[in-house]
Amino acid sequence: MSRLSLTLACWDYDRTRALADGRVRPEGLDLNLIPLHVEETFFRMLRGREFDAAEMSLSSYAVSLMRDDPAFVAIPVFPSRFFRHSCVFVSAKSGIREPKDLVGKRVGVPEYQMTAPVWIRGILSDEYGVDPAGVSYFTGGEEEPGRDEKLKLDLPAQFSVTPIPAGRTLSQMLAEGEIDALHTARTPSTFYSRPEEVKRLFPDFVEVEKAYFRRTGIFPIMHVIALRRDVYEANRWIAQSLFKAFVEAQAIAYENLRVTSAMISMLPWQVAAVEEAVAELGPDWWPYGFQKNRAVLDTFLRYHHEQGLSKRRLQPEELFAPETFEAFKI
Repeated sequence: MSRLSLTLACWDYDRTRALADGRVRPEGLDLNLIPLHVEETFFRMLRGREFDAAEMSLSSYAVSLMRDDPAFVAIPVFPSRFFRHSCVFVSAKSGIREPKDLVGKRVGVPEYQMTAPVWIRGILSDEYGVDPAGVSYFTGGEEEPGRDEKLKLDLPAQFSVTPIPAGRTLSQMLAEGEIDALHTARTPSTFYSRPEEVKRLFPDFVEVEKAYFRRTGIFPIMHVIALRRDVYEANRWIAQSLFKAFVEAQAIAYENLRVTSAMISMLPWQVAAVEEAVAELGPDWWPYGFQKNRAVLDTFLRYHHEQGLSKRRLQPEELFAPETFEAFKI
């Protein structure tokens, strides 16, 4: 029987590898999985809609839902999650020693609407009282000049967002003290090449992030899987078929990480890391599905609205294909 061909762009994660190598085949689909770095995937999907489905920034997806004719619809699969306390970097010249010192400072972000900075600004606000409108933001390439916002933004007046000069990079400007801090998803190169000039705001970030999870129950979601809406509307069964396949592929990754006869990764203390993850976050420490993630999504959508990125506060139920909310029972 013929199967529907579907092209999916997604990074090469352990939790998607069984989809890439064919061990898991979505029902009714021949999946062509293209492994791309996330920045390229986001750019090509948001600008050109080049793929049938793709990994997508949660923030960019939420921004796209504000359009009159939203181009995408997501399924509750979260290929990327990340505690982001480790991703706040400060210039040694800034005088910043603790979160409250960020108020009134110049903060770099590759793009204001990126998911990682949305989480960072929200956490700094909720946990440390740093008003997202209380700093000045500077956008541009972290390592290469010329990066622009992938989506056009219409922010409220209280948010100051300015592109950095042509030919400059945020990594370079941070080391030289031209910006005071950087909220980012990628560690800037100058953190390694100029360690005396670039520091983490939270040097003990692992313990800070564990305490944050114990207090809030939040393991921040970074990315979703989004279908082009025209592809979804033509065959709505695709949403559930893909969702089930992602869950099956993730189960294989979970099982592989628990094998102790030989380690599947090159991490020397993988066994200890898995045991620690289970102890801190539970056996399903990276949950897919809507209900298990509703509270995390609701927190993110509050941040998104408070930071001027969504004109109204979206509800978590608005994010996903309704076919993925429930499954049959026998």
